[in-house]
Amino acid sequence: MGSRQQRRFRKPAKHSSPNQSISIKVPLGPFVNQVPSGAPHFNPGISGSARRDSRQLQRAEVVTIPIAPTRSALLEQFRSNRNRDRAWKLKELFGHIVEFSGDQHGSRFIQQSIQSATDEERQKLFDEIFPEHVLNLMQDVFGNYVVQKLFEHGTPDQRAKMCKMMLGHVFDLSQHVYGCRVVQTAIDYASKERQNAFVRELERRLLECVENANGNHVIQKLVQRLASDQLHFIQIFCGHVVRLATHPYGCRVLQRCLENLSEVHTRSLLDELVGNCRQLMEDQYGNYVIQYVIANGSVMDRHFLVSGLHGRMMAMARHKFASNVVEKALVHSDPDVRRSLIDEFLVLTPDGNNLIQAMMSDQYANYVLQTALSVAEGSQKAILVTYVSPLLVNMRKNNSMYNKHLMSCTSYRNYHRSPH
Repeated sequence: MGSRQQRRFRKPAKHSSPNQSISIKVPLGPFVNQVPSGAPHFNPGISGSARRDSRQLQRAEVVTIPIAPTRSALLEQFRSNRNRDRAWKLKELFGHIVEFSGDQHGSRFIQQSIQSATDEERQKLFDEIFPEHVLNLMQDVFGNYVVQKLFEHGTPDQRAKMCKMMLGHVFDLSQHVYGCRVVQTAIDYASKERQNAFVRELERRLLECVENANGNHVIQKLVQRLASDQLHFIQIFCGHVVRLATHPYGCRVLQRCLENLSEVHTRSLLDELVGNCRQLMEDQYGNYVIQYVIANGSVMDRHFLVSGLHGRMMAMARHKFASNVVEKALVHSDPDVRRSLIDEFLVLTPDGNNLIQAMMSDQYANYVLQTALSVAEGSQKAILVTYVSPLLVNMRKNNSMYNKHLMSCTSYRNYHRSPH
């Protein structure tokens, strides 16, 4: 694009209004052998000037660029004097609350002031924000904190009005990076009736909300805060458990469900998890859900999951994600089950070697071996140390990157003290 075609933007005038904007045509690049509809057909054999004119044909798109509003004199004065001797008071900001709420330093001052303000001052502040500006402030990088403070320190009537204003916008706010924070705070302070209204609005697009980077936090808050009889949407997860367990955000929501709800409400979810445990153990996110069930689930579920490791311990120990599950199983299994799992590492291969050396040299299995050393008991622990000891000497000579991990095992140090 030639220099004559470049557009220069002028700085907005100082008297620009907050909603002022300009619209310009932005070139998107030259056509390649294309001309606008109705234009003469381009012939490569025509004169040079015509070819040059054709090459200069540009696609353009109208773009509206908002002009940043200028600060009021009061806000400028506040920003320049906020750290000096003058003590500002909330009542001095009345008439400018919305502007100050959208400013980094003004927002912080209002948040601090709300906590110690009188009921009359809070009401006056609330009246400036509500109803015209409250939804916009909920989605503002600084304004959202002011709204949250109003939920925390406002009257029941003020909270109810803000919750009512949010209805119809709960899903969109939940998807918003700042709005989701306000929704979470509103859940904490809303009445049961309003909480149920939030749930009804979100359950229409529940899976979409769970799998959203911001929305998943709102669903987690609902699960943690609401009573089980308010969370009918949990049944929507049935049939989608594997999808959620293998999702970076869905796996978090599932864990919150298992953590906060009774088995009566999560039994159907657990059945799906246990039924697909092999796939989930090897998944980068699903393994965390399986670990949670092994550590916190019922004896029946734990037994079923751990039994799925039998005969596969070595392969799972060398797997990037499944190795985490193996460690959890070793820690939380009953002594007899734990012994049978560790015994799989002590069997001899057809060539007469054991599996310990391979585990010590593996980037994932060496951590499983450390855990096995720490939880093994009696003669089994002595056998493990007997296998590890000579191999560890060789690894030290070869400067293996894993020998420090194994040397740090308390079990190993207890069995190998230097003679005095």
